[in-house]
Amino acid sequence: MKHLYLRIYLAVLASFAVFAIAAGIVVSRFQENNAGPFGPMLDAIATLAQNALPPASAPRAEQQAAFDKLFANLQTDITLYAADRTPLAAIGATAPPPLQDRTRSGRVLNIDGPPLWTVHLADERWLVARLRHGPGYGYARPGVRMLLILALVVLAIGVGAYPVVRRLTRRLERLQTGVEALGAGTLSTRVAVEGHDEVAHLAQSFNRAATRIEALIGAHKTLLANASHELRTPLARIRMGVELMKSGTDTARSRELESDIAELDALIEEILLASRLDATSHTDTVEAVDLLALAAEECARYEAVTLDGTPVTINGDARLLRRLMRNLLENARRHGVPPVAVNVSVHDGRAEIKVCDHGPGVPDAQCERVFEPFYRYAANADSSGTGLGLALVRQIARRHGGGAFVEGNCFRVELRV
Repeated sequence: MKHLYLRIYLAVLASFAVFAIAAGIVVSRFQENNAGPFGPMLDAIATLAQNALPPASAPRAEQQAAFDKLFANLQTDITLYAADRTPLAAIGATAPPPLQDRTRSGRVLNIDGPPLWTVHLADERWLVARLRHGPGYGYARPGVRMLLILALVVLAIGVGAYPVVRRLTRRLERLQTGVEALGAGTLSTRVAVEGHDEVAHLAQSFNRAATRIEALIGAHKTLLANASHELRTPLARIRMGVELMKSGTDTARSRELESDIAELDALIEEILLASRLDATSHTDTVEAVDLLALAAEECARYEAVTLDGTPVTINGDARLLRRLMRNLLENARRHGVPPVAVNVSVHDGRAEIKVCDHGPGVPDAQCERVFEPFYRYAANADSSGTGLGLALVRQIARRHGGGAFVEGNCFRVELRV
């Protein structure tokens, strides 16, 4: 059963069903007008009493004498009542009269003592019998017996429900412990997924969130470590250029210094963009973007680049999509071999951008690693660039419901239409 509320609901229903069955047994045991297996015996007693006792019109003394002779030496309180519930004769203590609405023989509940047996005679008289109780008779009052039975029923429900409730609370306690451990900084914390109900789904959600948090923190640590390494090179060149410029004016050195500053600025901008894409799950601006027109604008910035395709309009962030296209073209310029061919199309209901060059391409073993921040595969380890371009391409593609892939010397990006 997958839903916790159904389990609790059915557990409550089952508890009430047990209680109802137990209560039904109690009621059926003491209910009025229920002779049960003693019905034939009561009918026989009614016939014998009718034959042995004088008629209802006989004097009470005569009826008492016959009553004493018939029921002498019985350890039972027996009372004979007229049709109007007037006592006519008695043996022992007077038993309570039958109820006004009673129409047949049976057993009745007696709150003040043991149960009563009533026998309805043919002439409308009543015999009411009650076993005498006291020391040695072992009779408990029906009310006490009923309370004992109900107490046992409640105890049974409590014992049966405890394991179910405790199992549920233990799972919640383990989940709470996991949340506290994660909050304390143990990012590897995971909780066991037990069952298929809402608590299990909550545990799965917690594990997914913990995995995501751990990955984000790890990515940020890696980003900071790599960024600090990458920033040292242009900073060192700028420092050296400043020192050399103190001794005189060097136009070439000034141009190198400007290039280093531009490289440093681009690196910082891409680090900030990558961090922002990691930190948020939605785009700042959503608008209709013509991918073919956007690609034409970016291709015009480069030589030996051809563009082909069909107009495709998607909803997205134009600024991020422009950065995606520019990074793909910049990657082809730096690491590929011209000419570069760009194609925009729709394939299987998704927008597709392909950027291909005539270089050797990316080795199969490194097709995924090229999308990692600051990673440069061996053939281009010394090439210029920040190492964040392709990582940003994949982040932007995923932000727009797609992905980025490399197939030899072609980079392919899929986007949600």
